[in-house]
This record gives sequence, structure tokens and C-alpha cells, in this order.
Amino acid sequence: MPAATSGTANRTNASTSAADAAVGRLLEQIGASWMTQAISVAAELRLADLLATGPRAVEALGRETQCDPAALHRLLRALTSLELFVEQDDGAFALAPAGAWLCADSPRSVRSWAIWCGKYHWPVWANLLDSVRSGLSARELATGRRGYAHIEADPEGAAIFNGAMVEITRLIASELARMVDFSAVRRVVDIGGGYGELLTVILSAHPHLHGTLFDLPHAMSGAAALAGQAGVSDRCELASGSFFEAIPAGADIYLLKSILHNWDDTQCGVILQHCRRAMPDGHRTLAHRHTD
Repeated sequence: MPAATSGTANRTNASTSAADAAVGRLLEQIGASWMTQAISVAAELRLADLLATGPRAVEALGRETQCDPAALHRLLRALTSLELFVEQDDGAFALAPAGAWLCADSPRSVRSWAIWCGKYHWPVWANLLDSVRSGLSARELATGRRGYAHIEADPEGAAIFNGAMVEITRLIASELARMVDFSAVRRVVDIGGGYGELLTVILSAHPHLHGTLFDLPHAMSGAAALAGQAGVSDRCELASGSFFEAIPAGADIYLLKSILHNWDDTQCGVILQHCRRAMPDGHRTLAHRHTD
């Protein structure tokens, strides 16, 4: 009997511990909004860039960011709990390895993505309940426009969005360029490719290729600059337009990275039909899904 009682108690304790852990995870998930905002604010204030040269006192950071030192100190301590910064014994703050990804010049920077999620995409999520009830796009409910057309009238937002897409694409572009067989390919069209990070990486890795970057007008100047920096301007054509109307014809491969997840099945069908009409028989469409 004592042994049985002990076994029952152990099972009860284990069950309670598992339940406590599950509740703890749920509470963290419910309250995760503060993490998004803290990281986004850090990115906007360029705190990682300021700390990239070495530890700084809160007062100095407050002067450079024009922030209240006490409030900034609380933010920095919150970011320290996320292991992005380190609080030193003298009270100064230093950059942690993960925090370096918030530096604008980091080769793996996600600074624009952090700002996009915390500032521009934040109001969209507030419409999730209405979206679920109505079946309408949360983005359309928030902006009054479908897709990302609303950023045409917001140059600053467009720059952040396209910068964010460059950052997210950079994480996978080299591997895609390596893994896909482009040996028999002559032309690639990147549909909705933003500034063209994926296309420029592919063109750089495969000098025999030519490409077309196809997106809305807000991306064209940034795409021209990126192609120039990559040294592929002579092999990269820029074309603006809507993939709901037509897509440049005659390419061997059509790229759709982080495109189809934005649209319902009917709209995705329209995009894919335009791809099919544009491409010769036997050629390919490569689609990558990403949830933002």
C-alpha cells in the first residue's frame, strides 16, 4: 500500500508539473506581444548599432536616442531578458550575439523585419477577430486595400517592407541558388520579388542567366540599386505591374517567393494561370511559402 500510494502521488505530481508547464507556455504565448514591440522599438532606435562599437551607459544611450533614461533602462533590461543585450556590472549595456542581427549593416540583419512586424504589420493583427468572423482579409480591413497596394502611398513604409523582404530572402537565397539546377535555364522571372534579393543572388551565382524583376512601382528604384550593387544590372531587367493582370512572358523559370500565402485560393489561381500563360511548355514555376 505505501508503494502504491507513493506511485499515485508521483503520477499526480508529474501531472501537476506538466499542467503547470503547459499553462506557463500558454501565458508566455499570450503575453508575447511585448517581445515583438520591445524588439521593434530597439530596431527603430538603432540600439544594436549604437552598442556595436562597445558597451554604453544608459544616460549616453538616452541622449543619442532622445529617450527618457529611466524608460530606456527598463526597455534595455527587457531586451536583456531576451538575450539580445547584456547588462554589465557597472550598469552599462553591451550587445549580445543575437542582438547583432538587429544591426543595420549585419549580413544577417533582420532590423527592417522587426520594424515591419512591430509597427506596420501590428495593426493588421488587431483585425483578426473580424477577419475570422467575416472571412475578409485582415489587411484589407485595416488598410482598406487588398494585398500590399496601400504602401504605394507610403514611401517610408514601402522602404521598410522591401527592406524586410530583402532580409528574410537573404536567409535562404544562396541555398536556393545552389540547390536548383539552372544549367539549362536562360531566363528567370522573379514575380513580386521586391528589391530583387533572390534574383540578384541567383544571377550572381549563375553568370549565364538573365532575369526579370517584376513587382509594383514602389520596388523599382530599390531593385535598380540592388542590381547595381550586385553587378548584375546588365542581366537584370526591371518591369512593374500587377501579377493579377499579366506576367512577363517567355522565361524558363518563374519564381514566387512569399507570394501565394497572401491570397485566397481563387486569387492564387489567377496568379498561377498567368504564370502558365506566360511560360513555354515544359518550363517551371518555383514557389516558396512564408507566413508573415
